This record gives sequence, structure tokens and C-alpha cells, in this order.
Amino acid sequence: MKILVINGPNLNMLGKRDKEIYGGKTLAEIDSLIREQGEALNIEVVTFQSNSEGALIDFIQEQADSASGIIINPGALTHYGFSLRDALADTKLPLIEVHLSNIYAREEWRAQSVIAPIAKGQISGLGWRGYIAALRALVAQLRGEG
Repeated sequence: MKILVINGPNLNMLGKRDKEIYGGKTLAEIDSLIREQGEALNIEVVTFQSNSEGALIDFIQEQADSASGIIINPGALTHYGFSLRDALADTKLPLIEVHLSNIYAREEWRAQSVIAPIAKGQISGLGWRGYIAALRALVAQLRGEG
């Protein structure tokens, strides 16, 4: 089983930007924790980040046929990334949307997601632990566990 963990614009700046909102861990540290959890679950995890919507779409289209599911933090593309949404929907893969901060407790525009309607679920506000929760939930669902 292979799970794609995709991060959108500005998430490469984690650990440097707005630590009070996004936490102090870098994306590399978070990716490492996700891969460790993948090993514990006996699955392959492939991580990818880009500031370009086109690069995200290319990655999804290249990897989807060999993947079982997707976890995505679309960053700002959450609110307007319609071509990203279409690429995700085209995969027909189960998807969980993750946000480090609670997007519903911030500016009103952040609460609008074009990705959420095609996702199995959304985890918001748990910091880096949201990725771990999403991975566990997605793998359990794919394995038919409760």
C-alpha cells in the first residue's frame, strides 16, 4: 500500500514562518515523522511539496495509478485551487485534507475549501499530529478496519 502525502505552497517554510500558528517543526521533520508512522503501519509513504499548482498536479497524475490514497495540505490552494481539486478528483482515490492550524478559527476566507467536498475527511488544528491522525485513519479505512 502506498500513500501520497502532498503539501502545497509555503509549507516548505515551516519552522520559520508564524511558529505560533504553524508550530516549530520543519516540513522535513514532519515528513520524517510521517514516514516513521508509515513504517509502523507497514506501508509506503511518498511525500512531496511544491509552491506550484502545476507541479502538484503533475505529481498527482504521475503517482496516482500506483497509490492507494492521498493526504494533502493544499496550503493557500485550499481556497481557490480548482485545477488541483480536479486532479485529485480524477484519481478516484480516498483523500484526507489536513491543515496545521484551525482554519475555522482564523480569517473567514480560510474556512472555505474547494478540496473538502471531494475528501473523505478533514483534519484541522492539530498541528503536525494531524498528518499522523490522517495517515492512521486512511490506512484503517483502506484495510477495512472499523
